[in-house]
Amino acid sequence: MFPIRDHNPSGGTPYVNYALIALNLVAFLSYLGLQGDQRELWLFYADWAMIPARVSAGEGWYTFVTSMFLHGGWMHLLGNMLFLWIFGDNLEDEMGHLPYLGFYLAGGVGAGLAHYITAPGAMVPTVGASGAIAAVMGGYLLLFPRAKVDVLFIFIVFFKIIPLPAWIMLGVWFGLQLFNGMGATPESGGVAYWAHAGGFVIGLVLSLPLFLRLGGPRFWSQTHGHPPHPEAQYREVRSSVPRSGSRRGRGGPWGR
Repeated sequence: MFPIRDHNPSGGTPYVNYALIALNLVAFLSYLGLQGDQRELWLFYADWAMIPARVSAGEGWYTFVTSMFLHGGWMHLLGNMLFLWIFGDNLEDEMGHLPYLGFYLAGGVGAGLAHYITAPGAMVPTVGASGAIAAVMGGYLLLFPRAKVDVLFIFIVFFKIIPLPAWIMLGVWFGLQLFNGMGATPESGGVAYWAHAGGFVIGLVLSLPLFLRLGGPRFWSQTHGHPPHPEAQYREVRSSVPRSGSRRGRGGPWGR
């Protein structure tokens, strides 16, 4: 279950969203050469990633910001940037450029704090933009609950693109963060589920004043829960993957 695009092009140019994507890419490229040297990479993370135990010792408060622009690998980076590309532009449209930037940074810092509170003694470095992007998703859910998002469902070899209302896709995503967070062991590393869940809730809260200023539920009635722009239409493309028939085949760091 993976969102690939929405049907809601922005009304203006989302300069800040583009800049955030570019900044994340440039930051990753700046230490890409360290990926093959685990010792140097961990020394780099020791300076710039958010390590809860270090913060508990009174050091590295700046890493709540710097860690938002670091990623553990190409898939981590590209997955996060896809989510930001899909959901960030419409939010920037409604908030304005500078308020959206402040919202994004506040959401990322808040998500880092949520992770820190759940594991204040953890020594595992925390990197990734998905706490801030979770805040963007929370704001998107509040403002545009019925916006259409194309979701790619993959089940073994079967795949299909299904358009879903944002409230279903984002609601399921948030529920998974809560469910997985209950079973996670923060000290051992993995996915920072509580950073995701915390960022999502913070995004909802920070978007509430804008939602009320736009008219609250009346805004939903006026826009039918969609961004106030013409909806994009996409043609469904049939898969060229041949059917396999009934013949059996032959066998042969914390991120947020």
